[in-house]
Amino acid sequence: QVQLVESGGGSVQAGGSLRLTCAAPGRTFGSGIMGWFRQAPGREREFVAAIRWSGGFTHYAESVKGRFTISGDNTGYTGYLQMNDLKPEDTARYYCAADLTSFLVQVAATAYDHWGRGTQVTVSS
Repeated sequence: QVQLVESGGGSVQAGGSLRLTCAAPGRTFGSGIMGWFRQAPGREREFVAAIRWSGGFTHYAESVKGRFTISGDNTGYTGYLQMNDLKPEDTARYYCAADLTSFLVQVAATAYDHWGRGTQVTVSS
């Protein structure tokens, strides 16, 4: 089990931006996939975005398409979620997830083997 570490959450006003970071200390994401999920109080965890490390293929939830960008650095050790034009409905705890061997981008949380503990994002109107 690889413990992922998220950072970069915080409180912003609507229209603002945040960049979340996901790292796997001592490990590389290699040729696998990384995803971001979020969960608001009283709601189920939902898919936000995912990236296939090899080739950089990305996939987004409709609710964030055009506002959020998922990426990874060239070393394969760190992933990012750039969030622009944030809205109050983006308020949630954001989780990084990874499958270090999968070639296919996945939207189901059950497809990911490794998770972080999350970072809180709060957007005020």
